[in-house]
Amino acid sequence: MIFLLRRLAFYLAALLVAITLNFFIPRLMPGDPSARIIASFQGRLNESQIQAIRQSYGLTGSLWEQYLTYLGSVARLDFGISTVQFPEPTASLLFYGAGWTLVLVGIAIFFAFIIGSLMGIHAAWHRGSFFDSVFTPINVILNAFTPAIVALLLFYAFSLELKWFPLGRAHDPNLMPGWYPEFILSVLYHATLPVLSIFLVSFGGWHLGMRNVMINLLNEDFVVLARAKGLSDQRVRYRYVARNAILPQITALALSIGFLLGGALVTEQVFNYPGLGKFTFTAIQSRDYSFIQGQLLLLTMSVLVANLVSDIANVILDPRLRR
Repeated sequence: MIFLLRRLAFYLAALLVAITLNFFIPRLMPGDPSARIIASFQGRLNESQIQAIRQSYGLTGSLWEQYLTYLGSVARLDFGISTVQFPEPTASLLFYGAGWTLVLVGIAIFFAFIIGSLMGIHAAWHRGSFFDSVFTPINVILNAFTPAIVALLLFYAFSLELKWFPLGRAHDPNLMPGWYPEFILSVLYHATLPVLSIFLVSFGGWHLGMRNVMINLLNEDFVVLARAKGLSDQRVRYRYVARNAILPQITALALSIGFLLGGALVTEQVFNYPGLGKFTFTAIQSRDYSFIQGQLLLLTMSVLVANLVSDIANVILDPRLRR
């Protein structure tokens, strides 16, 4: 419990630092988020209208007053107004994009982690076997590919040439969003190639990581003792070796959450998928500071929460941390 309380205090402090940096960094840059909106009216705004726009972005008053206002807005999950899609609230764009990114990258990471870890366990336990000799080098090669290359190859082969999959979107535009079979199948159909492109470049890393850690543990004293006691191979493999080898995998999984809510920027651009990565790319091009600030804050909070969950999982799996 003391371990978890220390970690919670650390994460709260890290969150406060991230919020503070998120507030000050854009204000150190020339101009401000409201300047683009004001300039687009080409001098047709009077002083009161300009002041109202600046106030809507929290840019009125002293720096300390702006900071306190900003903290209150963050507590309400109010990230301001998007300058690209004015006057759309940034929070609604963030949560809309986050929903599709969770579908896309969440499915890919889930299956990559499960399949890659199971392959790593099997390869380590049967080291030097046909399975290990064939699939381990293949996964080394796949792990060296970048998402951009795989995404472009899949898009060209299966969308442009064979026309088996759509050229973009998250679902059929003729369907109303809802929890009914036709819409769900449409979402899965449109997500197939993006999910596959992320899966192919990521599951090899989980395989190699699990395999290497397990091989290092196979000659440890507790494994030798378990075998000497006559325990079954399956129990030694999963209860003793894999349970300890999974700990660094869980930590790495928590770190990959940053990639999840950061959005698969390249993949979403290639497949024209309306996730956080695509929205963030557009926001950077258009200098939409409100959206960029909100995205960075959402990314920070997701990574901190994921690491806290990872610490709790490690305490459950590793009794030594409880002491």
